[in-house]
Amino acid sequence: MNLIRNYRNWRRYRETVSELSRLSNRELTDLGISRSDIPFVARKSI
Repeated sequence: MNLIRNYRNWRRYRETVSELSRLSNRELTDLGISRSDIPFVARKSI
């Protein structure tokens, strides 16, 4: 069960990083996120 949960968490993290990385700097700024914050924000999503 932990293996499945870990895999799902990893996928959610990667998808979040990917989606946020596609945004422009202006869009990220509007959200209050800087490029260097993307991994931190993605970790909070899981």
